[in-house]
Amino acid sequence: MASKTARLLLFFTVATFSFCFSSGQDAETPPAAPSPPICGSVRMAIEAHNIVGWRTVSPECAEYVAGYMSGDRYGRDSDIVIDQAIAYAESLKLSGQGKEIWVFDVDETALSTLPYQANHGYGAQPYDQSSFLQYVAQGSAPALQGTLRLYRRLLQLGIKPVFLTDRTEDQRAVTTNNLLQQGYCNWEKLVLQPTGQQISTQAFKTCERQKLVSSGSIIVGNIGDQWSDILGSPEGCRTFKFPNPMYYVA
Repeated sequence: MASKTARLLLFFTVATFSFCFSSGQDAETPPAAPSPPICGSVRMAIEAHNIVGWRTVSPECAEYVAGYMSGDRYGRDSDIVIDQAIAYAESLKLSGQGKEIWVFDVDETALSTLPYQANHGYGAQPYDQSSFLQYVAQGSAPALQGTLRLYRRLLQLGIKPVFLTDRTEDQRAVTTNNLLQQGYCNWEKLVLQPTGQQISTQAFKTCERQKLVSSGSIIVGNIGDQWSDILGSPEGCRTFKFPNPMYYVA
């Protein structure tokens, strides 16, 4: 009897060990790796202008940026910028002389290039000027609806919109038609960069804003997706930065 009992105990001990060992093996199957947590912090640092001069979205954050731009978060973040801009505009006491203007960038501010960016990795691929110019030439860029909402409210308030873009003069006709087709109308000026001019975006836009001020205009607001859109005196009475973690323009 004692021998039989010993054999049973040995059987259950081995069986228990085998069960635990196989269960441990199953538990070691690794889950699918999520986007690195650092990618959200990198995006925040880009928006805060703490990371500058970068050329492409890093490979480890490409999926994160694509998800951000194609998901709800980008729209929600943009809406907050627009809501604050409208609240500010509505608080202004205008001169009544028609001097107040609001400066708008075009790409990724008034018009969206997301249809193009979606086919080029949302910034993960190096910038290809030829293919981007082809996209611009189609004149099919959709409006950013939040910006259009701000634009229309400014017209109601009596603030004159001015478009200031680093698109070049040879793109004036296609840019004008694209803006009109997307619901933008009655702007004060559309300022484009001279074709072939070799100058940074920030230097060009700073110079053009100075010309606007020298002509008697009061820049009450200035909105763009790049820091180079809104830096450089005179920036305007208040600036607003649209989110854009896809590319950097100096």
